[in-house]
Amino acid sequence: MSSSETNPFKIAQSQLDNVADRLELKKGIHLFLRTPRRELSVNFPVRMDNGEIKVFQGYRVQHNMARGPCKGGIRYHWNVSLDEVRALAMWMTWKCAVVNIPYGGAKGGIICNPKEMSQAELERMTRRFTTEISIIIGPEKDIPAPDVYTNAQTMAWIMDTYSSIKGYSVPGVVTGKPIHVGGSLGRNEATARGCMFTIREALKHFDLKVIPPEQWRKECSEEELDKDICDGDEGTGYKLNKATVAIQGFGNAGSISAALLSAKGAKIIAVSDSKGGVANKEGLDIPKLIEHKSKTGSVIGFEGANDDLGPKQVLEFEADVLVPAALENQITDENADNIKAKIVAEAANGPTTPEADRILHEKNIFLIPDILANAGGVTVSYFEWVQGLQQFFWSERDVNVQLREIMTKAFHEVLQISEKEKVDMRTAAYMVAVKRVADAIEHRGIFP
Repeated sequence: MSSSETNPFKIAQSQLDNVADRLELKKGIHLFLRTPRRELSVNFPVRMDNGEIKVFQGYRVQHNMARGPCKGGIRYHWNVSLDEVRALAMWMTWKCAVVNIPYGGAKGGIICNPKEMSQAELERMTRRFTTEISIIIGPEKDIPAPDVYTNAQTMAWIMDTYSSIKGYSVPGVVTGKPIHVGGSLGRNEATARGCMFTIREALKHFDLKVIPPEQWRKECSEEELDKDICDGDEGTGYKLNKATVAIQGFGNAGSISAALLSAKGAKIIAVSDSKGGVANKEGLDIPKLIEHKSKTGSVIGFEGANDDLGPKQVLEFEADVLVPAALENQITDENADNIKAKIVAEAANGPTTPEADRILHEKNIFLIPDILANAGGVTVSYFEWVQGLQQFFWSERDVNVQLREIMTKAFHEVLQISEKEKVDMRTAAYMVAVKRVADAIEHRGIFP
């Protein structure tokens, strides 16, 4: 593959270009949306545990703010690049728009290997990076969140550092915080839960291995119904009747997706992480697998599996649903022909290249694009931000009910455009999202 086929920013731009003509987008607005509004590149020193001073490079990119303040995660990874962060910021713009929450897109990252750093080193790096980007973030401007190799603790450090600079507590500067410093219930599971809702709607659309709520309500126990209410279904959600699922990536999004889908009746038959994969066609015991990974650092060697896989082999496993929950460019023109799943739900950002998109569409594989499938995280981040501004916090049930309603509505809005315009779901999602952003730009006008 050429560099343009794997460069995430080129891919993001090509996806925008693909829908610009369909929407008859004005040339000026199209050009405006092809490039980020603002980019900050910083190089900063950090004192390591051995006393050595190391210089790290980091980025914060704000793609668009026509619909509201910018929103997007911060990732710590050795492969972080400016073009990757640009692409992720653009995808965040579309993600917020497709679920119709009032944000624009942003993203940040630091080139580092967090696996080789102590907790103290990570804290010092996070706090110094926060001071460097503090000039462009804030609850009314740009609100970071967790991403690859960052978590609630990272967000607490950012909030504390930013608050120290301001001289007062500013919980709204980040989302994905710990509960006791203004985080939201349900945020940790939100990306996976939102993905689960879209998968369930897709299976329901195809009438594929689902049990209608009126049927399973007659059979479920009171305990199961109580759990369903807390999950946001309130007895109205479809159960997954042993629908088989393969998941690439077993971090936050992948492992929680596995747990939620399994709890709803799906059978998780293959999973992988960066070191390798495991499979069992009779179904993996997900709680035990999560415990195994917590103890060993990987899914490999799990006693409940009877097949060992390479990190990417899980993509080609025969299943009803495939969930890519790792990094970008995992499904390419080299392996797309080998995908056997009926439904692909992109829990990761940008896991499918444009050429692979075409191949999957020709194979009649139903793809739920990343800007829809994994928008649950930013949706509940929005809830957290609203709760923080109001200083009024919701129950987990309320969070999950609101998430289900937004994700279900967004899925059917995209599906309706897909069927009406006879386009794949990614194109339909982009048509919905780009039009909303373009309309906001049109109504606000160009200043001066």
